[in-house]
Amino acid sequence: MKEKVDILISENEIHNRILEIADRINKDYEGEELTLICVLKGGVMFMCDLARKLNLSVRLDFMSVSSYGSETKSSGVVKIIKDLDDSIDGKNVLVVEDIIDSGNTLSYLIDILKKRGPKSIKLCTLLDKPSRREKKDVFVDYVCFEIEDRFVVGYGLDYDQRYRNLPYIGVMELSD
Repeated sequence: MKEKVDILISENEIHNRILEIADRINKDYEGEELTLICVLKGGVMFMCDLARKLNLSVRLDFMSVSSYGSETKSSGVVKIIKDLDDSIDGKNVLVVEDIIDSGNTLSYLIDILKKRGPKSIKLCTLLDKPSRREKKDVFVDYVCFEIEDRFVVGYGLDYDQRYRNLPYIGVMELSD
């Protein structure tokens, strides 16, 4: 099977949009501390670049969740593979995702985090596919790019654990 990746969103476009989103976050949390929670693995590059543009007191933490197991279709059961290292009780929390499509796993994750007593909880994503949204209660506070339902890789997003290191977002096409 041959793999082809065409650039959808350039490195420069990503950089510029992160600056815009960081500016909004800086204004929204001015004078406050913010805990960024990265959903691994895809969101790590985005969160690191975003964190470097924030002029706030920032804490970083990580979670890894799965609803797939070894299947290609979601089981609907979310499993926490890696939980937070620190408490979020009384903290301003910003969950940082690489991409949101159905919203099922994220809806479950947000519910879990809300039960841990944060002062506030918001959601930031690099890519949003609203046409795929099944969970209508998932509200995204900060969206870098809204995209069509296409298979994308790069800038943290992978195909079989590859392509995460691309500095841009590309559309993956497979052919014989």
